[in-house]
Amino acid sequence: MTGLGVLYLPALVVAFLITLLEMTEVVALVFALGADATSLRHGAAGAIAGTATVALVAVAFGAALVALPHSVLLWASAIVLAAFGVFLFRSTLRTFRRARAAALHPGAPVSPPHRVVQFAGGFTVGAVEATEAVVVLIALAAAGYAGSAVVGALTAGALLVAGAFLVREQIRRIKVPWLKLGATSVIFSFSVFWAGEAVGVQWPGADLFLLVLFAVAVVLVRAALELFLRRDARTASSGA
Repeated sequence: MTGLGVLYLPALVVAFLITLLEMTEVVALVFALGADATSLRHGAAGAIAGTATVALVAVAFGAALVALPHSVLLWASAIVLAAFGVFLFRSTLRTFRRARAAALHPGAPVSPPHRVVQFAGGFTVGAVEATEAVVVLIALAAAGYAGSAVVGALTAGALLVAGAFLVREQIRRIKVPWLKLGATSVIFSFSVFWAGEAVGVQWPGADLFLLVLFAVAVVLVRAALELFLRRDARTASSGA
């Protein structure tokens, strides 16, 4: 019961779960990258491009993708996301400053979102997570379950897209400063997680450990923001 025309349930379930697991992280980062934007389309376009690129490579080279030096990809992605994290921290700090001054300056201009950063960040996470999923899908295809792998992956992808579409407005109603705090924390969490994987760290609970890293990142980022805000207050007081 293998091949393209007949579905094999165990292989389909594995493909569904691995795609759902990896691509959920992509959706989370797309929302994070678009936290202060009027639209998610730039980050989403980057994620689609990154995922599609890996998918095309998988189709073109097949099993050769399994031999890809994944640690190199993880290191590159960790460094890129760390850089994005620093950029977003600065943007988050500006957002908190605007929020604190909003009562006095309600018409203060808002910096436009950086579309290139959203696209590049989406591309990076899309490529990394798609690579991890594709390695498993290729293994299933090599075992003769190509049809089941494709159906499982496409079903998971469609479910995620539909879910993200349904909840997008609820997520975007969250106050922008706090959403950007979460966005910055998410990106730093992924950067640390991938750097750890690159050096061989066995995270307790595997991907679930991202929740722990996220909680730590929220505390550290919020503390850093508070330090800058207090410094601003002291500077304003001394200059008054």
